[in-house]
Amino acid sequence: MFRFIARRLLETIPVLLIIITATFFMIRFVPGGPFTSEKAVSPEIKANLEAHYGLDKPLYQQYFDYLGSLLQGDFGPSFKYPNRTVNEIIWDKLPVSLELGLTSLVVALILGITLGVVAAIKRNTWMDYFSSSIAMTGICIPTFVLGPLLVLVFAIHLGWFNASGWYTSYDRVLPAATLGLVYSAYVARLTRGGMLEILNQDYIRTARAKGASEFRVIFRHALRGGLLPVVSFLGPAIAGILTGSFVIETIFQIPGLGREFVNSAFNRDYTLVLGTVILYASLIIFLNLVVDVVQVWLNPKLKFD
Repeated sequence: MFRFIARRLLETIPVLLIIITATFFMIRFVPGGPFTSEKAVSPEIKANLEAHYGLDKPLYQQYFDYLGSLLQGDFGPSFKYPNRTVNEIIWDKLPVSLELGLTSLVVALILGITLGVVAAIKRNTWMDYFSSSIAMTGICIPTFVLGPLLVLVFAIHLGWFNASGWYTSYDRVLPAATLGLVYSAYVARLTRGGMLEILNQDYIRTARAKGASEFRVIFRHALRGGLLPVVSFLGPAIAGILTGSFVIETIFQIPGLGREFVNSAFNRDYTLVLGTVILYASLIIFLNLVVDVVQVWLNPKLKFD
């Protein structure tokens, strides 16, 4: 297992280098710059600012200077927030985004697994059709449509929650539900399919023939194997939840890293965009590695290659 993990970690180095290089040059080719604004800046002031941040150097030199700083764990200064570094902004905003992502993932797993197990147990009944309909509806509605709908119903008409903000525990409900409901639909369909396949296996029939209760058959024998498709899906799901938080944080005005990333892209804050992309890419790669390890642990037939 340790050789597998070490090999996977080494494989991430060229992947991260490609992501860093592509992001660095793409954002530099976007029209405008960090000091381009509606209020005109004199050429002398603009030249001084560019010299201060090293933007007057050739592009290839800026690239290698950034890689050198990155190796020291320094994402550089922000171009739009005076006297603040990208590291400080990330550590200030990241906990909010992680809380939103973790809460959304818990909502997706609890609701999705519950609906999937019920649909598999009550196959071809109204409960199966009802669960499948909910799952299909969740798949068809994107987050940027579901979010405003939930705000319209539960915040504006019913007044149960605030339409935006991140101040109380109630403010977590609508954003987490918006992001979690979409992925719970995929989890439900995968759980149903996995459970139906496992419930038809010989060892399940043997357990029932020996007099095991239906509860024991489902939760002791079937659920572990039935969740394998869900575990495989967790890698892409986590990636989708992390990147999906950009939209959710903008809709609900949540002071997280996703919203900061969107603002930095509009403001041409090169270093903040790069730092956020590198952080999210590293998180996604690491979490996919964790999912692979868990998948092998759940399925003894798989081996660490």
